[in-house]
Amino acid sequence: MNEVVAFLLAGLLSLTALLALVRLYRGPTLLDRVVAADMLLATILGAVGAEAAVNRHATTLPVLVVLALLGFVGSVSLVRFAVWDQP
Repeated sequence: MNEVVAFLLAGLLSLTALLALVRLYRGPTLLDRVVAADMLLATILGAVGAEAAVNRHATTLPVLVVLALLGFVGSVSLVRFAVWDQP
């Protein structure tokens, strides 16, 4: 049963990452690209968390914390830059 759930989860996360990459490539504005990059990072966080849950280990918890902080700081910085760039 775990294998079926893992394969289904991998497929859904792959589809989510593909859609985020498409929006990252085609996004007409900087803010669209920032949201797509956040979505891609959230997908990566979900994939790492799912891998830790399937393999039943907690050694990737520091990686998850660092990725979450990186995503938050990056998003806030880019939004502040975008706000300053507007007339």
